[in-house]
Amino acid sequence: MSSIKRLCIYPKDIMRITGRSERSSRLLFKKIKIHLDKKDHQVLTVKEFSEYAGIEEDMVNRYI
Repeated sequence: MSSIKRLCIYPKDIMRITGRSERSSRLLFKKIKIHLDKKDHQVLTVKEFSEYAGIEEDMVNRYI
């Protein structure tokens, strides 16, 4: 049985993946949401973050 992975990503995950500070991660998170024209109530998916950052989705999933 495989473990269930999350679909959404949060600034704390971005911190872990990129090694950025909390503030930088929050700013990057917001920048990606603006780039993707997402509203405040909409979530950012792992796939969207992966595509924006140029990191394979499998690698991102290892850190969340």
